[in-house]
Amino acid sequence: MIKTAIVGASGYTGLELIKILLNHPHFEISALFGSEGGERIEDIYPSLKGVFEAEIQKADVEKIAKYDLVFLAVPHKTAMALVKELYGKTKIVDFSADYRLNQKNYEDYYCPHIDPANLENSAYGLPEIFRDYIKKSTLIANPGCYPTATILALYPFIEYIEDGVFVDAKSGVSGAGKKLSATTHFVKDNENFFAYNPIKHRHSVEIKEKTGLNVTFVPQLLPITRGMQISIYAKLKKDIDLLEVLKEKYKNEEFIRIFDKPVEIKNVAGTHYCDIFAAKNENMLFINSVIDNLLRGASSQAVANANLIFGLDEGLALPKIAYVP
Repeated sequence: MIKTAIVGASGYTGLELIKILLNHPHFEISALFGSEGGERIEDIYPSLKGVFEAEIQKADVEKIAKYDLVFLAVPHKTAMALVKELYGKTKIVDFSADYRLNQKNYEDYYCPHIDPANLENSAYGLPEIFRDYIKKSTLIANPGCYPTATILALYPFIEYIEDGVFVDAKSGVSGAGKKLSATTHFVKDNENFFAYNPIKHRHSVEIKEKTGLNVTFVPQLLPITRGMQISIYAKLKKDIDLLEVLKEKYKNEEFIRIFDKPVEIKNVAGTHYCDIFAAKNENMLFINSVIDNLLRGASSQAVANANLIFGLDEGLALPKIAYVP
């Protein structure tokens, strides 16, 4: 068994990792870590009582480095401080933005980078596009939910569309994590729907860096717990068969599903799938994609990346059954 540690186990993505790894034939959850330590995971998430019970230890680099695989489900800045000490001692899948961007873009949108040397050592963890790089790396920059759903939708059409793309992105509230804020308060979100940080959201630079397209990105918050829907509007350079382009690009991808009608969040909630639909009106293109933000946009994608860096079947333990109805 591959001994595995989760740092940041008490968050939503930490919980999703635990749920996936409990069914994994090769990854064994050997330790949980947090910023403080002392709590028990079944006290934080009573749904785990009798299923998986363990103490969360205070994060310590020497202890963490003893494990074969480390998932860092922690915020940006915290992650790079750990990676700087851990790199070369274990295999790492980092959920934060710390290794997703080049140094200039990162520092323009986040903060000064304290480990720029390892930016060159990381692989961007979107398997359908960067699988060969992921297999060769021991440090994976796991993409976030908005870039994952957007890049997967855009990728087949990059050569066919003009520069300047509008992305209308809608996410469930769990995408903001557990920490309460004015934006994620129940009274604010219930029976409400609104845009936040339009145009200037920092995920726009990640999408641009990975696709080469200038993107106008507008995130919006849906009054649902989980799930994400992306609507992309672009101008085609020439007439193409949209369905054929999608099917050809993703013909060997188990976890990309192509539809001939608009896709729905409910059909991917609880799964690793990304569902995609496209339509056109003359030269105007509409692309529609959906994912589970906590799974394909975080935890299940992290496990897919871990499978690849250990030479395992990419799809091992990845959830396929949606939370329907």
